[in-house]
Amino acid sequence: MNRTLKNQSAVVTGASSGIGRAVALTLAGAGANVLLHARGSADALGEAAAQCRGLGVAAETVLADLGDPAGCDRLIEAALAWRPIDIWVHCAGADVLTGDAARLSFDQKLELLWRVDVQGAIRCCRAVGRQMRERGGAIVTVGWDQAAHGMEGESGEMFATVKAAVAAFSRSLAKSLAPTVRVNCVAPGWIATAWGQNAPPAWAARARREALVGRWGRPEDVANAVLYLVSPAAAFVNAQVLEVNGGFSGASSLADRAD
Repeated sequence: MNRTLKNQSAVVTGASSGIGRAVALTLAGAGANVLLHARGSADALGEAAAQCRGLGVAAETVLADLGDPAGCDRLIEAALAWRPIDIWVHCAGADVLTGDAARLSFDQKLELLWRVDVQGAIRCCRAVGRQMRERGGAIVTVGWDQAAHGMEGESGEMFATVKAAVAAFSRSLAKSLAPTVRVNCVAPGWIATAWGQNAPPAWAARARREALVGRWGRPEDVANAVLYLVSPAAAFVNAQVLEVNGGFSGASSLADRAD
């Protein structure tokens, strides 16, 4: 096992499932001690932490709602008290496609996404970044590939707006924290997380068609990109948005609209 992150300390938000969980396990596999965060899902978060410990590293958990400033403060305080931070990967985001939130109005979904995905990322990454400046380190946020390309429909309008804000913030934060802390953003394409695993046939076909490699992405695909960005191999990579989408073909169709 390649232990490129041995003895480093990483915080991964949104780590109870999906991309965040894959990131935590991948960083642990590379030797990093990890602090895993989630809003709820304490059992799933504990299971992920146990898997990380099974890879021979220290792993702890913390629950906090990043849509609430007090929750951001709780996470930041817990992280800084845990140990000096080398890596912060901000995967936390509101799920408005499945569960109860899927029934919210467009305005309610947009407000929730803005609070969690944008304001939560800004509060946490700015605060932790200031603490990381003397020691140095790397921050990675999570955007969306079609924020750059655009996508029709309600979901496209919401997510493109929110994730474009995350990418823009990340580029600016990189300049604020340079030269000691690098800040990059991964922009996943169609990834088989909770929604993707049960996507309607039209969306599943679209996901395969829009990726040049002809398949859904996996959470591990994104996690491996994150591992690169936080590793010494990316020491000269800063203020970038890395699309992890198998190569975007642009072959979308209005016939695929889900709303």
